[in-house]
Amino acid sequence: MKLLVKRGIDVALSSIALTLLSPLFLLLAVLVRISSPGPVLFRQARLGRSGRPFVILKFRTMHDKAEDLRNPDGSAYCGSEDARVTPLGRFLRKASLDELPQLWNVWRGDMSLVGPRPDQVDQLQYYSGDDMIKLSVKPGITGLAQISGRNRINWRERKRLDVEYTRSWSLVQDCNILLRTIPYVVLGRDTHERKHNGGFESW
Repeated sequence: MKLLVKRGIDVALSSIALTLLSPLFLLLAVLVRISSPGPVLFRQARLGRSGRPFVILKFRTMHDKAEDLRNPDGSAYCGSEDARVTPLGRFLRKASLDELPQLWNVWRGDMSLVGPRPDQVDQLQYYSGDDMIKLSVKPGITGLAQISGRNRINWRERKRLDVEYTRSWSLVQDCNILLRTIPYVVLGRDTHERKHNGGFESW
């Protein structure tokens, strides 16, 4: 029953957001299109519930066909001076506007508003036995790791927090995480990894 309620909340809130934000979507799409050559949306296979891949959507923030750079621990590089990121892309990441298309992923059922951030498919090889637990729930746009340091904490800690969220999941916890996400988004906190830190990607 709780999962049905969670799904109902996801559908209701994502539907409302997609409708109300449609003018912003159009504006951002135009800006991305004219800011640099390439597609408006960035599409990438990610790990969904039970490890089933799905295609995540984001507004493109990098130059088209940019190299996939990784940290030594296998996590995606997200430095503050990343030359692959366009000037507009830096703003979109800082304001978390690049993540808005994932509301469509939520509406479709690939993701939830709250849950562990979805890793790239090939990153499954770096999972420990405990890390696999996070795949028992749908990935989310925001989650416990995102309000606990975001890209300022290393990938191992992020995965630990994802496992903690999965094991203690409740609707009350989801509501708390959504509320605590607001200042992170408004203030643009922790969008880049620390230097010399095995961080993860911009969420």
